[in-house]
Amino acid sequence: VQLQASGGGSVQAGDSRRLSCVASGRAFNHYTVAWFRQAPGKEREFAAASSYGVGTTYYAESMKGRFIISRDNTKNTVYLQMNNLQPEDTAVYYCAAASFLNDNDVYTERYYNFWGQETQVTVSS
Repeated sequence: VQLQASGGGSVQAGDSRRLSCVASGRAFNHYTVAWFRQAPGKEREFAAASSYGVGTTYYAESMKGRFIISRDNTKNTVYLQMNNLQPEDTAVYYCAAASFLNDNDVYTERYYNFWGQETQVTVSS
């Protein structure tokens, strides 16, 4: 599967932004899709994931309540709605996918074997 991320840009603190990750290929509902991000000078970290099948959602603790991940399997698309953005959310965001990923593994990037290109989100105060 090939992934294409989009939706990044420059926003002000408190603004919202929605990222999209569109996948090519078949059986999109067989894939867990996640968003990871990498802030300047930091390691890449897990943000959120939507599991294959019923689309159970998972979030990094720091993003719960502000970020919402959703998917539309008819459009092969996963969204990351980011609300109340803060300067510390400034990062390069990536979407990634893996088929039939175990729930315990959704937080770990090494289990994802398909990655989209980056999309930059910059939040100014």
